[in-house]
Amino acid sequence: MPTPHRSPRPPHPRTAPPQRRSARQPGSAAARGGKGGAKGRGGRPGGRRTPPRWGMRVATGLSVLVLGASGIGHAVVSGLEGGIDRVDPFKDMKNRPRGGHGMNFLLVGTDGRDKITAQEKKEYRLGGAPCHCTDTLMLVHLSADRQRASVVSLPRDSYAEIPEHTDRTTGEKHEAHPVKLNAAYAEGGPQLTVRTVEQLTGVKIDHYLEADFTSFMKTVDALGGVEICTAKPLKDSYTGLDLPAGTHELNGGQALQYVRSRHVDGAADLSRMQRQQRFMAALVGRVTGSGVLMNPVKFREVASTMLDAVRADRGFGTEEMLELGKAMRGFTPASSEFTSVPLEEESHEVKGIGSTVKWDPDRSTALFAALREDKPLAPALPEQPEAKPVAVAPEQIKVQVYNGTSKDGLGQEVDKALRGTGFDTTRAPLNGGAGDLGRTRISYDPRWDRSAKSLAAALPGSELVAVKGQGAMMKVTAGSDFTEVRRVKSENPGKGEFETVTGDQVVCP
Repeated sequence: MPTPHRSPRPPHPRTAPPQRRSARQPGSAAARGGKGGAKGRGGRPGGRRTPPRWGMRVATGLSVLVLGASGIGHAVVSGLEGGIDRVDPFKDMKNRPRGGHGMNFLLVGTDGRDKITAQEKKEYRLGGAPCHCTDTLMLVHLSADRQRASVVSLPRDSYAEIPEHTDRTTGEKHEAHPVKLNAAYAEGGPQLTVRTVEQLTGVKIDHYLEADFTSFMKTVDALGGVEICTAKPLKDSYTGLDLPAGTHELNGGQALQYVRSRHVDGAADLSRMQRQQRFMAALVGRVTGSGVLMNPVKFREVASTMLDAVRADRGFGTEEMLELGKAMRGFTPASSEFTSVPLEEESHEVKGIGSTVKWDPDRSTALFAALREDKPLAPALPEQPEAKPVAVAPEQIKVQVYNGTSKDGLGQEVDKALRGTGFDTTRAPLNGGAGDLGRTRISYDPRWDRSAKSLAAALPGSELVAVKGQGAMMKVTAGSDFTEVRRVKSENPGKGEFETVTGDQVVCP
């Protein structure tokens, strides 16, 4: 039986009120470039706090790729490139994977708490000592024709084998040994991180970008905010996130809450990852669709904010930024696709390490082979009418259809239409009883209220009737008012072999 879809818990009494909708206020810390830097607080039950995870740092790194100086000019980009902190992650590396088609970036988000003041730690609940480890790892593949960007999230707790190496702190030599993936940075910095990822994936890394979260809010504010839509209210008492259903223009602080919240529902990190993908798609759309790439003044403001907290390999310079900018001039949200490594176990216990994430060996191998071969990860979809976003995917909603009228075949018609839209119908409609029902009715258990509302979106004008104890099965009694089943889609419509979504599938219509 599927897990009941429950409404979010009421916010904690100490939850901060929602921030104003304006993306950037004159005189604000973000506008001044001061304490408005992108810091955030992460929360766990019991008061234990952790820093926010991958969304904010990777959004900054990905945006650096997008802001490739399209039409801006060599001189402007050269000035920006000179301010990037440099690392050498490929030094003396041997036995690397064979290069494929296209270009591969490894985006790394680091802890960064050692760069903020005591006041900022208190304000953003970032207590504790910095771990000097990676909070985020992502592979970004740019296709050889520069028409597509594929973003693959590598879970930080992934089970990995670190190659033999010399500890960068102690100088001690270590044999190959198992760890969680994010520990590679702590033991050997960027170089060991690249070696470990290449060994895990078989994908050769062409460029390395590393960022912390200190510039996140200022970056969003510099862009004038980012538009996000949600089919359900989002509340998290740990972060202060409080968004009603609908479309919202998020400023830097609100965006920080959105990408780091993990107590919105029972899905925790999974739903947070999906929201972060939505945010990244929206960010790409804002950057490529707002004219930033063609405005030298705006470009310099936004790019300077982003690059302020970025470290990159020595090979990522002016020419590479110009090449990317030229290629991405025509990018749209549909040009980007997002997925995560397919998993076999979400909690794989390893002695001496603890709970790790174990990749599915066959599907992950196929995923990285597709990257090497420069193939799209998302399947090509036929043109379809605009779909209304809903909180629960139709495929997860079980439906029993009844004919509530004297019209022969109406039950079959409704069942077939719902099934064609993706709902899991019984394919065996029943008679709804004597008489003619005027208005189509949806009976549902209150524990599955989100599923019921998603189903109601597909049956315009229908009546929702709560029936305690009914269970997960929705009951649709078709009335004489039935005219059509409207197309709906999940907010996070993972499709295909790798559950990949394209940017246009997850941004606001």
